[in-house]
Amino acid sequence: MIAALDIGGTKLLAASVQEGRILQGRQAPTPQDRSPQVVLSVALELLRLFLPGAKALGVAATGTVRDGKVTAPNQQTLPWTELDLQEMLHQATRLPIFVLNDADAAAWGEARFGAGRGCANFLFVTVSTGIGSGLILEHRLHQGSELGFTRVAAGAFLEHLASGKALDEWARKRGWKGAAEVIERASSDPQAADQLDQSARLLAEKLLDLRVVLGLERVAVGGGLGLRKAYLEHLQNLVGPSLPIEAAQLGAEAGLIGVADWAEQGLDAQMADTSAG
Repeated sequence: MIAALDIGGTKLLAASVQEGRILQGRQAPTPQDRSPQVVLSVALELLRLFLPGAKALGVAATGTVRDGKVTAPNQQTLPWTELDLQEMLHQATRLPIFVLNDADAAAWGEARFGAGRGCANFLFVTVSTGIGSGLILEHRLHQGSELGFTRVAAGAFLEHLASGKALDEWARKRGWKGAAEVIERASSDPQAADQLDQSARLLAEKLLDLRVVLGLERVAVGGGLGLRKAYLEHLQNLVGPSLPIEAAQLGAEAGLIGVADWAEQGLDAQMADTSAG
């Protein structure tokens, strides 16, 4: 069994995972005090039931991850810069620790147990407040992909024009409730239909480019906006039949499942190295 932890800006998820299945899970809001000591104290309490029987701890964290160190993208959400999460959690648990970016962890989970099974080249995209991504090439995780920060019109980032937040802002300027209302109105309101089309089209163009460059076989889309049926269907229509677009299958558990499997494989690799040495 592998213990898994998902550290997000709004909530913490913890679970025991075995062979792609959540055995037991717990969650708590991310504490208002975002200092590492406080956040990890809450996280370790969530993990307390799972650690005794665990072979390792896999951690999915928002932000840039390098060599087990985390730098959060939004310092107001999590004021962490080059935080050695791997070492801190190892000292606290004495377990082998494996750390991944949360989108990379979700991509690995979907590739191994969800919508990306059987694909050598696969992309996971989450369209929510922002746009995150995880990329699988030749069955291997390519860490650090950031589709949301690729450039589109007039030098703007894709995330700034095509995310759920961008659609929310456009809707609220018109007195609507947000992106959900844009999607609801799109079937009958030309303005809403046009705005939804513009948002989805920007992402569709990126996906088509990636299909040509990387040989993508499939894309799985998650996130609050991305999982809405009308959005997903429109995105597939824009992309066309050359690249299948599917709803992500693992939901909020994708990161936990992915990082647990990543930790399991990391343990196997370490044991193989030890045996060879």
